[in-house]
This record gives sequence, C-alpha cells and structure tokens, in this order.
Amino acid sequence: MSKPLQHANPASRALNGVVVVVLFDFLPQHRSWAWLKLMQGTRGFYNTLPGLLFAKVMGSGEGGGFSLRPSSSHQGLIFLFDGLHSAHRYLNSPQLAIYREKAREWWQGILGVNSCRGSWDQQSWQSQGLWSEDAHGTNSQHVASLTRGSVRASKAMSFWRYAPGAQQDLNEAPGCELSMGLGEAPLLRQCTFSVWKDTKSLLNYAHQGAHQKAIAAAQQHGFFTESMFVRMQVLHMRGLWGAQTFETNAPVLQALEFAA
Repeated sequence: MSKPLQHANPASRALNGVVVVVLFDFLPQHRSWAWLKLMQGTRGFYNTLPGLLFAKVMGSGEGGGFSLRPSSSHQGLIFLFDGLHSAHRYLNSPQLAIYREKAREWWQGILGVNSCRGSWDQQSWQSQGLWSEDAHGTNSQHVASLTRGSVRASKAMSFWRYAPGAQQDLNEAPGCELSMGLGEAPLLRQCTFSVWKDTKSLLNYAHQGAHQKAIAAAQQHGFFTESMFVRMQVLHMRGLWGAQTFETNAPVLQALEFAA
C-alpha cells in the first residue's frame, strides 16, 4: 500500500534471484484443502524445491482485495529462486499443477527485480541484472509492484483507516491489469501485489490520490516496524484472472526457450 519508510536494516541479508508469484481463486469444493495448505505455510518447500531462497504462503481479503474480512478462496504464493531455471522448473512442477487443478482462476508470473527498498524478514531482494527498466516511466513492457509491511499493533486501526481508499484507487487506476491484497498474518503483516501495462502507469498511481495520502500518513505516524517496496519487470505471466487471459514471455525467456 505504501513505500517503505526506512532503509534496509544494515544486518539484513541480500538475496539475489528472480521472483515467482502465483495467485489462486480456489473452487468451492477445494477450499478446505486450500485452507490446510495455508495453515501449513512454507513447511517442506525448502526441502523439495531446488534453488528456493525465500518463500511465503499468503492469504487474502474478501474477493482477493485488501480487506479486514478474509477470503475463503483466494491465496498467493511468493517465492524467490536463485535463477530463471529454478523458477521455470517450479512453474512446470507437479507440486504447482495440483494447486492449479483445484483453482477456478489462477495467475503465475516470473519477475525480475529492478529496485528494492527495505526488507522482509530482514532480507532484501537484489536484481540479477538480466533486464532493465526505464526509471522515467517510458518502458512499454509490463511491470509489477510488491509492497509489504509489518504494522505496529498500536497503529493497526490508523493503518486500516487508509486501506479502503487506496485499494479502490488501485482497482480503478488506468494501466493496472491485476491487483491482489495478501496477508501473511491477520491485520498486521500485509502485502499488495499489482501488475501494470508499463512503468508510467505504476508511477502515476503511486504519486497521487489515496495512495499518496497513505504514504504521507505512514511516514508521519510510523505505521511499520519493517517494510519493503519492490518494482519488477514481468518476464513471464500466464493464466486467467478476473476473467482476463494473460500470456506473455519477455525476450530473455524466449531466448532461454522458456515459452509457456
């Protein structure tokens, strides 16, 4: 929802890799199965997925939004792998196929880190330098944004006062093709993921309206104990989300024969 309010902790560890995000809206008959998976968290992932550096299993708000009411069907996986081959291997793995088979809609993406400010569990993400972004907002390729924060318990009510307006602006923002509110823990450990048609659209949203007000409030009142903002290049995306079909592979993946 807002930019980090602090530099990365000097004691934080930098992780160099590529990001994989997978979103699900599970079918009614599989929601109990999905709930159990959510409760299990990342148990077993590090032992079974080669090249995995970082993993989060996330719940969501009602309708997949940024809401106090939890969703019974929406979940997200956020992983960081050591390289493109490991990321691609996971997206084609039997483990992930089981999730997709149980979903009404799903979306998957491989994302290259362009910039990262702050940290998550005292870990920051670094770019592998195989892709680039125009910082002036003229990049015509799809980009993605991930913002997460650990909310101070004493500031939770104030933080959530700003969330509905920022979420509504995000849903209506020109150029936003997909967005989802995610939660690592109820109320206090929140994350927003969004995909944009280009960098200019993302920057236009970030610097105006309810989102800008939320940033100012977070800076003034110190909402977060830890936060991270990551801007990423979309290297691959595929799926059906919000009745919209996605199918994109950046040249760097095409060259490595990673076509979906």
